[in-house]
Amino acid sequence: MIQIEHLNKQFGAITAVEDVSFKVEEGQICVLLGPSGCGKTTTLKMINRLIAPTSGSIRIGGKDTAEMDTVTLRRSIGYVIQQVGLFPNMTVEENICVVPDLLGWDKAKSRRRAAELLEVVALEPSHFLKRYPCELSGGQQQRVGVARALAADPPVMLMDEPFGAIDPINRDVIQDEFMRIQRQVGKTVLFVSHDIDEAVKMADCVALFHAGRIEQFGSPDDLLARPKSEFVANFMGGDRIMKRLRLLRVADIASKTPPREHMQVVGGHSGVASGSPLVVAPADDLRHVLSQLLGQGKDWAVCNDAEGRFLGYVHQADILARLVENTTPVGH
Repeated sequence: MIQIEHLNKQFGAITAVEDVSFKVEEGQICVLLGPSGCGKTTTLKMINRLIAPTSGSIRIGGKDTAEMDTVTLRRSIGYVIQQVGLFPNMTVEENICVVPDLLGWDKAKSRRRAAELLEVVALEPSHFLKRYPCELSGGQQQRVGVARALAADPPVMLMDEPFGAIDPINRDVIQDEFMRIQRQVGKTVLFVSHDIDEAVKMADCVALFHAGRIEQFGSPDDLLARPKSEFVANFMGGDRIMKRLRLLRVADIASKTPPREHMQVVGGHSGVASGSPLVVAPADDLRHVLSQLLGQGKDWAVCNDAEGRFLGYVHQADILARLVENTTPVGH
């Protein structure tokens, strides 16, 4: 768990961070979100003391970081940055082993760890261990950066816009890959971003910064459905209610109620009398499904499991009803 209380940072007469307090539970991903210059990266860097706080406290696992040796603190925290920061004169294996080697791990153990982590980030060890960073694509370098941050099995990871320099298609892929890794390793992650869709997709909780302060802290759904100020509502976007659909899955609303159109029984299951229905999966998000329905001019879809077994129907009207469910006006 990470607990930050009344954190402040002054650079001369400039207040970069003012009275910031929030708590991240063990195993959660917290996204520090906001426009440029709002204090989110400064806050992140104060956690591993790359920047010293002016006042306030930071506790990791109940320990006050001000009372810890700085080198020990940094070696106990994984750190991933946008530019990746791999050492160009070291192989992938050597890059991943930097912290384990500094901690005095047995060389054979640290090399085994490097190979294991490449498998975790979906890079074949036999193909990549001996390569140099210049021989990798941007996405591959980013995966190696994540592997290096995980090398010494730190309880906490700090990530400063780690996917910002990757093109949108590959960014979506590596975000999915990171979420798969997170489900496997369960780290406590603080993640700086200015991308709202990224925050909605990846965060358990969001700290939205504005002018050095936290404007609102809560789940992505809290910020989208119940913004506490005009700034929050405007930052989350005019389509913030639509963005909520990304948080919901087909499984949340699939119904056995058939559409009004004439149905027939096919192979023991309900089917469509004519034409081909849109088929969706239980884990599909509702924003994607609604987009497909509107694009194809359909009012409903069939939900099947991975084996093709019929599970239910998804009605466009039910999706639209979720757009306004539990939504409150700004500031309420």
